[in-house]
Amino acid sequence: MKVGYVAVIGRPNVGKSTLVNTLLKFKLAAVSPKPQTTRYKILGIINEEDAQILLLDTPGIFKKSMYALHDYMIKEAVESIRDADVVVWVVEPVMPTELEEDIAEKIKESTKEKKTPVILAINKIDTVHKNALLPIMDMYSKLYDFAAYVPISALKNDGLDILLEEIKKHLPEGEPFYPTDQLTDKPLRFIVAEIIREKIFLHYRQEIPYSTAVKVEEFREGDPIYIRAVIFVERESQKGILIGKGGQALKRVGTEARKEIEAILGKKVYLELWVKVKKDWRENIAFIRELELGF
Repeated sequence: MKVGYVAVIGRPNVGKSTLVNTLLKFKLAAVSPKPQTTRYKILGIINEEDAQILLLDTPGIFKKSMYALHDYMIKEAVESIRDADVVVWVVEPVMPTELEEDIAEKIKESTKEKKTPVILAINKIDTVHKNALLPIMDMYSKLYDFAAYVPISALKNDGLDILLEEIKKHLPEGEPFYPTDQLTDKPLRFIVAEIIREKIFLHYRQEIPYSTAVKVEEFREGDPIYIRAVIFVERESQKGILIGKGGQALKRVGTEARKEIEAILGKKVYLELWVKVKKDWRENIAFIRELELGF
């Protein structure tokens, strides 16, 4: 039995969460075209006959930090590398930049004691000609001594079987850490909050998605299930934009989120959304940790 933690890392918006969701065959992490959608490390559990693979979806690693939240996100990613048995570094099919050089240094620093195997997963291969991949691999080989190079398309589910085999090859042997029917260690409240937050990222522009946080404050079983969630913003003006004229913008978020939550739970849901101002919450580490825990 192969068992171990796999940190899925990379710059923002390279498809880490899409990869984790596709491998899990379950939508665990929020996904949007906007960078920095993922804020916390999220554990997803793949149970197979010969392996339990503990995937850690992590926030994107970037250089410019403007808030305590950003520092927290980068710390989450780096700690995941340090704790992992295998690292999957997800990149796009383009030449590495200065940011990739910085990520390579972070990996070297975090894995030097354990000599953790690192797999380079070149994502979005459906967007380039296959002849473009070899020179890209060659450039990355100068940054790090990888255990394997695996071209994939997380969106098209291409090459993921090969990636899983490479991961399993480098995992240690052991007994399962979690029950074999468990998909994540996150509470249902966290998953619901992520679904709501994803809809905000999809429907609002500029600073609004980044200024919002979602917390499920009540989850009551029944028919229907009653869920009350609060969307926090940093300023009063953002509250008005989020709600929209006649409440229509917020209603759209609620409707889309409710349908997705119902599909996951297999039950009718009554979702109530409130918007509150919590000034400068992105500088409030205690509040950020509350959001990560989901309660």
